Amino acid sequence: MENLNAMQGPVLKVNGELLLLVPLTDGGANLWERSRGISETAGEFLKIVIPEWLAGILEIEEGDLVRVESDGMLRINAPDPTAVN
Repeated sequence: MENLNAMQGPVLKVNGELLLLVPLTDGGANLWERSRGISETAGEFLKIVIPEWLAGILEIEEGDLVRVESDGMLRINAPDPTAVN
């Protein structure tokens, strides 16, 4: 079984897009391997854009705290329905 890489942070809204910015230095480099095709590097961050349809399924919006993890597949979960702001 592969090691679980997990990080937690807020959903941001930039230029009308919901996204996650994961620091590459804090484990984002490991998540990048699992998120090719849905992410890109933006400076020192892994940028994952969350389409509106997916945000609706995950029930997340701007300011929500989410957990991004990889156990062979990339997973985005809202561990706590409480918003950060």
